[in-house]
Amino acid sequence: MSIVYKCRHCGDVIGQLEQRVIDTTVLGWDKLSNEDKKEMIEYQANGDVHIQSICENCEESLGHHPEYHELDYFIQ
Repeated sequence: MSIVYKCRHCGDVIGQLEQRVIDTTVLGWDKLSNEDKKEMIEYQANGDVHIQSICENCEESLGHHPEYHELDYFIQ
């Protein structure tokens, strides 16, 4: 099982955890609302989990262009 963190805006892989057993409370998933979990966490058929997050480059772009927060995707 892999947990893959991907940027929701550009699609780049931010990081990946290769573990058989992972305590999701250590990852902070217990702090997410049910709505956030549905939006951010995708369970794959092969057992992998994909987490939608934001990379440093996209976070910086949002900081410089706050109007991008209105868009679902600002990188075309």
